[in-house]
Amino acid sequence: MSVRVEESGRRWVRAEVETPGTVEEVWRAISTDAGLSSWFTRSRFEVGADGQPARLLVYFGLGMDSAATITDWNPPHGFAVISDEFIPGGPEVATVWRVEEGAEGSCVVSVEHSLFDDSSAYDAHIEATEAGWPAFFKILQLFMTDYRGQPSALMELMGSTTEGTQAWEKLSAALGFSGTALGGRFAAPEGGMNFSGEVYSVPDETEIILRIDEPTSGAVHLFVWPIDGRILLSVRFYLYGEDAAEVVARVEPDWQSWMTAQFPLPQG
Repeated sequence: MSVRVEESGRRWVRAEVETPGTVEEVWRAISTDAGLSSWFTRSRFEVGADGQPARLLVYFGLGMDSAATITDWNPPHGFAVISDEFIPGGPEVATVWRVEEGAEGSCVVSVEHSLFDDSSAYDAHIEATEAGWPAFFKILQLFMTDYRGQPSALMELMGSTTEGTQAWEKLSAALGFSGTALGGRFAAPEGGMNFSGEVYSVPDETEIILRIDEPTSGAVHLFVWPIDGRILLSVRFYLYGEDAAEVVARVEPDWQSWMTAQFPLPQG
């Protein structure tokens, strides 16, 4: 969807999803460190001197982190932030998170990004941000449907290559999901990583969400994107259950070693 423009000069995009859960349950999933980190990315709310949340810190890795000032806090219905780091060198971007009661037993979560600018110079940036939300929302739906209320742990891997489109083929073959249809079962080749499950969602040809049962229950979001003449690969594990943190502590060294061997990041 393209950027919407108002007469006031506000330019904005909006993404939303309907997910199982009460307003209070969904609010916890978007307004706490553990909640956001269970389906989005590693996140932290900083509390101000008045005891209210004052800043939201979001960590994407490889220096792609951002901090935003919380401008409105209205539990359990939503909050708003503003950031001057959202677009490096660009205008401030305001983001509003909302939770609204939906059909019986569900809620609608929306995220709206807006800025004021006389030109379309930054439209591509916020359009790309809007395009990224559906995959995260799929993971939120999975979490709220099957793992709601369970402990979670996040494991993030990043790699790099110059192999272009071959990078996705290499990654999918090494982890066993190459050619697997939506809803189909997969398993990593024998002698490789302990990794199996089913294909949960395929947003596009170089992005996939897997629901896994090994090394434990959870979801994995994998995608590649070009940057500075290289291809970056992201593999983000969302693990759920009482053993989630223990599993991450046990398997993360092997996964990090595997990623480094397959797709080493350039020094510096």
